[in-house]
Amino acid sequence: MPARVRSLTVLNTLVEVDGFKRPWSMEPFARRRVGEIYLRTLSKPAFRMLMGMQGIGDRSAVPNEELDAYVDLLKREDGGRAFLKIMRGFERTPAKRELYVSTLRDARYPVQVVWGADDPALRLAVHGEQARNAAGLEEVHTVPAKHFLQEDQAPAVAEHIARLSGSAAPR
Repeated sequence: MPARVRSLTVLNTLVEVDGFKRPWSMEPFARRRVGEIYLRTLSKPAFRMLMGMQGIGDRSAVPNEELDAYVDLLKREDGGRAFLKIMRGFERTPAKRELYVSTLRDARYPVQVVWGADDPALRLAVHGEQARNAAGLEEVHTVPAKHFLQEDQAPAVAEHIARLSGSAAPR
């Protein structure tokens, strides 16, 4: 329903999915049996350490209680089966890539790319540039963050979104 979309902000995600290789922090979840064991043994302190290494740049911006909630949400009532299904279900096909590229390229609303400058999993120079190229943009807006920039730099991300949606006119 493109008529209901005012603007689109892309945050540290994949566009050219057919060339994606999972980072080390995701790979165990994608393996049968290993993923179940890895998730069962994932404690809140271990998750906080992982987020410090891979996901959150400014740990002071995200309280431990918020990070701990992620572990609860990952495991939920189903013991994490839904999460493991997501980790194993990345469709890395040329058709999916073309869908994502065309969604950005052919949008009838303003599009921007906002990226965590220090994302170790989806690197700005590779994945951010792929998103920028697909959308036909001049630049990628960056914030001082890793992968979870919406938690790490919420005010800065919100400012970018507000700026674009406030000036939203059809492309």
